[in-house]
Amino acid sequence: MPPPSAEAQLAFLAKLQRLFAEGDFTATYKFALLIALADLAVELGADDGQALELSTRRIGQRFIGLYWQQALAYGTGRPGTAAGILVQNLGEQAAVLRAIAEFRARSRAATQQQAALDPAYPALLSSVSATVSAQPLQYLQNFGGATDAFLYERPGPGRVRLLPGVAYCLRRFHPLVLQLARSHWVSHIKSNRRNHAILGDAGDLEDFLFSTSRQSLEAIGAGLRKLDGERCFYCGLALGTAADVDHYVPFSLYPRDLAHNFVLAHPACNRSKADSLAGRDHLERWLQRVVQQADALSEIGLSAGIAADAATSHRVAAWSYASAAASGGHAWLARSLYEAIDQQHVELLTAAPVQC
Repeated sequence: MPPPSAEAQLAFLAKLQRLFAEGDFTATYKFALLIALADLAVELGADDGQALELSTRRIGQRFIGLYWQQALAYGTGRPGTAAGILVQNLGEQAAVLRAIAEFRARSRAATQQQAALDPAYPALLSSVSATVSAQPLQYLQNFGGATDAFLYERPGPGRVRLLPGVAYCLRRFHPLVLQLARSHWVSHIKSNRRNHAILGDAGDLEDFLFSTSRQSLEAIGAGLRKLDGERCFYCGLALGTAADVDHYVPFSLYPRDLAHNFVLAHPACNRSKADSLAGRDHLERWLQRVVQQADALSEIGLSAGIAADAATSHRVAAWSYASAAASGGHAWLARSLYEAIDQQHVELLTAAPVQC
């Protein structure tokens, strides 16, 4: 099935805008659902018009990941505030957040990856998946006083099918979807009066909700030094004591931490690369590293509490380079040096897909 036409893509964006403007957001679930669907479209979809079938348990798994950090108390330390778990529902605390908080209180797991090894985790996943099925999946497409099923249908219990063309649009407009969902999520929490005593005038709320902890990044950095040695991934020179943990596919393009996407770099190289994709030589070395060091990178991710899946990282990279090639993007080679991203970059990623 061919990709949706330009007119169909504009119609998708118009309906997405209406959903945010006219939808009833009594909790943050709908924002989480949009993020989960957009991420899964990138990781499991293709640049064609095909429908994409997902399980509610797979979506529930993403919900646990999105709310895992948010089930902890947030505190600013500012006068007149008190630390607490942020309220994410206009009524009682959101059931998903409450279930994760209760699980974390009983379990010794500090990360979702560790939690998945707990015998009680399947029950948590079942509970979260049931809530996702009964609430955001049921009501997300209700806006403007009517139901407009433009994103997905539900062909049977435990199943969700993204309609033809939807996965393509979620892949194409992924940064926009995430920016809209995250900004509305933050605004929803800030506008809830029951959070005022916790937040005060906090300006770092988005970092708490969505960013990787400093401890996890330090663990990733230590593991990468042992694995890759003391050289910058990009320029190859000695790192010394200072090194940045860099997202090879920039976090601004795909804001989800994946262990196989991390490399160590000089701070200067990292700042110079900024939010750009890397050039062909870097891409070839990154692909070789993902294949040859897949197991070691997975172990580093597990110890740091970061998702580790070589095939998913490969698919995200393939999506990012294909999108950049289609839009005439350029890749960073070195300071002030760039090259056009073309079909050769894309073919490097499609020639030998990484297997799970």
